Parts: sequence; structure tokens; C-alpha cells
Amino acid sequence: MRMVTFCLLLGIIFSCSENRAHSEDIPEGKIYSYKEEHGATREMEIHFPQGHESTNDSVPGIIMFHGGGWGGGKRDQFRYLCHYFASRGLVAATVSYQLATKADTGEGSRKRVCIKDAKSAIRWYKQHAEELGIDPQRIIAGGGSAGGHICLLATTNPGLNDANDDRNYDTSVVAYLLFNPALGMADAKDYEVDFLEHLSPDFPPAIVFFGSKDEKWLKGWNSAYTKMQSLDIRSVEFWIAEGQEHSFFNKQPWQDMTIRASDEFLKSLGLIHGEPTLALPQTGEKLTKNL
Repeated sequence: MRMVTFCLLLGIIFSCSENRAHSEDIPEGKIYSYKEEHGATREMEIHFPQGHESTNDSVPGIIMFHGGGWGGGKRDQFRYLCHYFASRGLVAATVSYQLATKADTGEGSRKRVCIKDAKSAIRWYKQHAEELGIDPQRIIAGGGSAGGHICLLATTNPGLNDANDDRNYDTSVVAYLLFNPALGMADAKDYEVDFLEHLSPDFPPAIVFFGSKDEKWLKGWNSAYTKMQSLDIRSVEFWIAEGQEHSFFNKQPWQDMTIRASDEFLKSLGLIHGEPTLALPQTGEKLTKNL
């Protein structure tokens, strides 16, 4: 397989030093409740471009789902990413969803509860598009690890719908930002959580990042990627961080590198304009693209 080095230009806003900004350095976005269930409120945190006027603007919207093994994690994992893309003119949300527990004894995989909430969140996002100033036909979904799996199933599986959701709004998206999505071989035991069962030739464009040492989850992704090729899906960019393990994208300089590559990807689709504003390291780290 040919490997192409991703040559990245230096940006101008964030410092190239090791003391780069992280999610904890970024102010929290505006909090919205997208669902209430069994006395619990599900929230999403939304970041808006400066001066964004919902009555005048209709921009693409990003919606991100955090990782954490389906039973942990917090939405602030993608606060930094959302803040960055808001600075680039998009509206960007990061979502909290019901976490699975080992005590879940319902039908099938415990992962189902996460996917159902993700579908509710995407529908709410579209339903409130006018209020938020987003274009419901230009929604970009993404996630890290378990969140990547969740967003893929929420947007491809027609099942696992909340009976209280407004089904006039679908969960389709125009593109994906996927950070080592956790597609497990065990998912085959439950059709509802098995991405391979729902993958079709009309799969939207996606950018996917993995560390070369993330052997467990690369195995699952490689199975999906092989099926994509068999379905003649050619719109998926697959990037490797050599020598890196699972969740490498949470640390610098890889956080900025993957976000910048995502920016370039969205620009190629006409979903964002102008040049990326992230500065990248001069210390030799590189992403490589599989062709």
C-alpha cells in the first residue's frame, strides 16, 4: 500500500510550543438539553462562530461524540475541536449521552443505549437548525473511539430509535470526522451495533485517524475498510500516526495535526473555507495517508 506523507503548512494562531491549548483551557460552550429520560437530562455543548446570527446565517454543523468505552468519558473531550471549528465559521456541538453499564440487561449489546441517545441528539440538532443557524442538510458527525462507533451506527442503522423522537428528522450526515473508531469484532453478535451490517455504497465521505500501534481497534477498522473497498467507496481518507497507540489524538501535537487534517478534508468538500489556522509542530511528527 502506498503511503503519502501529509505535508502540513504552519498556521498562525496557536503556538507551536509544547504548551498548546487543551480542552480544559477552552471556555465551555452554550449548554442545551436535547432529551429528558427517566429523570435524567441529556445535554450538548455548542460552540458558535463569533458574531454568529442564527436569523441570517446557515452554516454547516458539526456534532461530536466522546469516547470512554461506552461506559465512561465526558463531552469536554471535543471542546477544543469544537472551539476551533467555531473559530473557522462552523457551529460545533459535543454531546453527552447515556453511558452503558454492565448492569444493562436489555436485549442485545449494552452499546445500544448510547446509539439511541446519539440518534436523538442528531435529530434535535436538525430540528433546531433555524434557532442554531445551521444547515440541516450539511451536518458532519464524528467521534473518538467508542464515540466513533456510536456516531457511525447512529447515522447508518435505521433502528434503535427513541419512541419520543420526532421521526420527521433523519440522522443522515454529509461527512464524518473519526478518531480511532472502536469497531469491535464482538459487535457481530448483535446486528444493531455491528457497523458492517449497515455499511452501504452511499456511505458519506470520511476522514479516519489511527495510531499504528492501535492493533486491537485497527483490526476492526481494517475489516470495515476492506468492505468499503469492495463496495467501491472511495471517499474515505485513512490516516496513520506512526508509532502511536489508541487515543493518541487526545495529546499534542497529534491533537492539532488531526484537527488540521480534518479542516483540510472539510475544505475539500466545500464545507469550510479559507486556510486552517492551527500551527503545527516542527519536531518531525507526521501523519501518513493510505492510498
